[in-house]
Amino acid sequence: MEKQLERLMYLSRWILAPIYLGLSLALIALGIKFFQEVFHLLPHVLEIGEADIVLVVLSLIDLTLVGGLLVMVMFSGYENFVSRIDLDEGAEKLSWLGTLDTNSLKNKVAASIVAISSIHLLKIFMDAKNYDNDQLMWYVIIHLTFVVSAFAMGILDKLTKKHH
Repeated sequence: MEKQLERLMYLSRWILAPIYLGLSLALIALGIKFFQEVFHLLPHVLEIGEADIVLVVLSLIDLTLVGGLLVMVMFSGYENFVSRIDLDEGAEKLSWLGTLDTNSLKNKVAASIVAISSIHLLKIFMDAKNYDNDQLMWYVIIHLTFVVSAFAMGILDKLTKKHH
């Protein structure tokens, strides 16, 4: 009975597989949004100001960083919790595939969130005239919270690796 329960629990990890596949649909949505922004910008590129172009480019960078984060979570999560990804010999393989454990993934996700938050904050500062001081203060506080959290997670990871 115990052996069957353990086998069933172990097999239940496959419930995560469609969730990771669902993340690829979110990646498609990001791609659509990315090219929607590009196609919206191109016809007006000669008419709009430099600051507006920079804001659009920052939005594109933001979408790209989120896409990279999705890919990282999708593949490393699948490999850590469901099954190893078997690629044919000589097939193109991401260099980090199979090397991210859950702690490394957490740290990379935290670093990505800080990068995404930094881009978002830069976009807000470039358009600061449309925000009041309280809003700006809260954006900075939220960003600093992400920075401190990522830093603390990195420190804790180093401390736990020293003791093992």
